[in-house]
Amino acid sequence: LTLIGISSMQNATLQEKMAGSVSLRNQSFQLAEATLRIGESAVQLPTYTLEVCGSTAQCAPPAESATLTAPGVNGSSGVNWIAVGGGFYGVQNIGTTTGAINIPSNTSATLYRVTAVGIVGNNIRSVVESIYAKY
Repeated sequence: LTLIGISSMQNATLQEKMAGSVSLRNQSFQLAEATLRIGESAVQLPTYTLEVCGSTAQCAPPAESATLTAPGVNGSSGVNWIAVGGGFYGVQNIGTTTGAINIPSNTSATLYRVTAVGIVGNNIRSVVESIYAKY
């Protein structure tokens, strides 16, 4: 009976840790989603401008999102990370397009990649991205 009791306690402790981990992962995802919407709202402003990426490497999704811990400009990607309530967002101008889906014909749209990082607890993070077309 003692072995069954000890085994049950270990199982309950393991399940509690797993539930806590799932909860933190969900919180980081929710934070990343909220931060992404803030970044998209900034891009929506009529006065928002940003230079087009300087190279193919700078137009790629920013690799530092997996290790980001502080706001500021990243030297390799050129992304300016902005802190927002426990998360960060960065925007890249990836160029223009014409005649894309949901864009009126003969109208060009500037495409912005908005990347958001939500960090909760001991470096539990979620990264989400969107492409925003502004015309």
